Amino acid sequence: MAAPVELDYEVVDVFAGQAFAGNPLAVVFDADGLTTAQCQALANEFHLSETSFLSAPTEPDADRPGSAAGPQADYRVRIFTPFAELPFAGHPSVGAAHTLVRTGRLPAGTLRQECGAGVLDLVVDADGATLSGGRPTLQDGPAPAELAAAVGLAASDATGVPADVAGCGLPFAYLSVSPEAVDRAVPDRSLLAGLDVGEGISVLSWDAASATARARVFAADLGWGEDPATGSAALGTGVWLVRRGLLAGEGTSSYTVRQGERLGRPSVLECTVTAAGRRAVAATVRGAVVPIARGRIRVPLW
Repeated sequence: MAAPVELDYEVVDVFAGQAFAGNPLAVVFDADGLTTAQCQALANEFHLSETSFLSAPTEPDADRPGSAAGPQADYRVRIFTPFAELPFAGHPSVGAAHTLVRTGRLPAGTLRQECGAGVLDLVVDADGATLSGGRPTLQDGPAPAELAAAVGLAASDATGVPADVAGCGLPFAYLSVSPEAVDRAVPDRSLLAGLDVGEGISVLSWDAASATARARVFAADLGWGEDPATGSAALGTGVWLVRRGLLAGEGTSSYTVRQGERLGRPSVLECTVTAAGRRAVAATVRGAVVPIARGRIRVPLW
């Protein structure tokens, strides 16, 4: 009987200043031949919040039409939680790009990543990577009192800032609460299921003096579990902050999202948002990436 097929993988911590912080990510190399079912089974086996599966790009270069056109991207990533595939996510993108460079598979500098949300740019250096999100999106969200109730908080815990659904690849709802209320949030799955919150909800407090949000993010694709660092939600935070006048409506502003403390995995996401006419037009998120483990994993036979 032939030996089982195996693939190389690494586990890295993303948006982490040190090992065993931030958000852990499994990165599976040479995943071109994997089916969706195989990717899902492997992501469930790792049972981290997300797993990145790397392969050759498939998108043609729009500037060079025809059969001889080269790829528009440097690589392709498919992103899976233990339960579902995502079109885009921040920490799997940052972690995958940095791992490709650190292991010598691609050179440092600007990389173009193909994913379900399109082709996105990342700038990779020795310490981590900066991700440019997709096109900003924005829509009205549920009433803050409804969102507060859905995460076990009182209406009085909300600050009164409207809770928009915003994103740069994946949309999230943003509930602004007092600093002491952040750690008291407990998601109620039945109530959240009845609300339009996009991919999940970010419960956050905003400190204008330091331009820092302290956030906890609960995601539907994690069974409404808590995520220790969420790059896609950090990008959308900038869109929401501009919409609500908490960051400048013109030019580029910097802000920081701190997440994961309550889970014992402190995470730092350094972000920018560029605005014009009081609307966000672009956003970036940067984080450090720390290698933790490497090995080979057996491929499911289906």
